[in-house]
Amino acid sequence: MGVSQPISAESRELDRTIGDLTSALGDPTRRAIYIAVRESGDPMTSSGVASLFGIHANVARHHLDKLAAGGYLEVRSGKVPGGGAGRPSKRYLVVADAVTEFPVRSDDLVLSLLGRALTRLSPADAEAMAEEVGAEYGRAMAAGLQGDALEAGHRSMRSAIQAVADALTAHGFAAHAERRNDRLRIINDHCPFGDVAAEHPVICTVDRAMVRGMLSELIAGDVGDITTESSFATGETFCSTAV
Repeated sequence: MGVSQPISAESRELDRTIGDLTSALGDPTRRAIYIAVRESGDPMTSSGVASLFGIHANVARHHLDKLAAGGYLEVRSGKVPGGGAGRPSKRYLVVADAVTEFPVRSDDLVLSLLGRALTRLSPADAEAMAEEVGAEYGRAMAAGLQGDALEAGHRSMRSAIQAVADALTAHGFAAHAERRNDRLRIINDHCPFGDVAAEHPVICTVDRAMVRGMLSELIAGDVGDITTESSFATGETFCSTAV
């Protein structure tokens, strides 16, 4: 049996650099935005990027700020020439020699395919599909909770909400339950759908439907109205699903 070799500082630094590059540029849209800003030569605004790529300004700003946070873009504030009166705009330009090669992620093709498929569906069809997939997956998740102290179908709403939050956390959502203004809520501090949800907010329907699917298996009777109050896709700092 071989003896494992210690990891050198150079290797650790390389791993960290690759991880940073993948996080910042692994998303195909974000990588394309970086290339566009770099090839432009002039600072670009989020509205300019949004117009160029046909995406919402909030989505463009999300990608630009991610690139800036990674040290790949520099942010400048000031009036845009010819922009008229109003608040100074943030302008983004490439940090010199920040990136020379672009990492390729194995899921790029799948993400691109999903994004293209969603754009070809009508909003109603996309939401119906997201609701169906989310609810079905939620019911399957609830089935895995059987054997707990309270059997499925016999939980109180509060107990069921906590079980749902725990299950979502196990699936990468970093969720917790809270009660506020006489409504129970599930707060997600992390979205495993990442930038796909930012570009296609209909993905948030999957999250809400998963909650509905789990609750339908965990309690008796109608689960009532379930609404998305806030989400990362709309620029919020967390996702909130009210029951």
